[in-house]
Amino acid sequence: MRSVKLELAVGLFVLTGLGALAWLSVKMARMELVGGNFFTVEAYFTSIAGLKPGAGVEIAGVEVGRVDKIVLDVQEFEARVTLKIDNGIPIQEDAIASIRTKGLIGDRYVKISPGASDRLLTSGERLVQTEPSINFEELISQFIHGSAK
Repeated sequence: MRSVKLELAVGLFVLTGLGALAWLSVKMARMELVGGNFFTVEAYFTSIAGLKPGAGVEIAGVEVGRVDKIVLDVQEFEARVTLKIDNGIPIQEDAIASIRTKGLIGDRYVKISPGASDRLLTSGERLVQTEPSINFEELISQFIHGSAK
């Protein structure tokens, strides 16, 4: 009888540990299992070179969301980027979304510069003003070949 209680206690301890490990893994990967406390906004870019789903979205250097999806709009031939923004973060309709690089050769992220409008975007709406990523290789090539202005 004593060994059954001991085996049951060890089993419960192992299951609790596995559950905690699974929860920690989901939180570290920044995944949402059910819903989430966010709203989505779309932005269209002429170039998103290096941007990947899961990249951060920042306002004033503070991470306020993540890049959810990136697809090619075959009618406009632009990249449609879906951003998940934390609820409670106001995004004005005239805000500017730009793709930036962390450090000289770091990861790409989306920077949102706040606008001055009183109207806020709601879930599913589009950020109209965007700035594409800067392609450093192209800039260096233009400089080397003398075609930089």
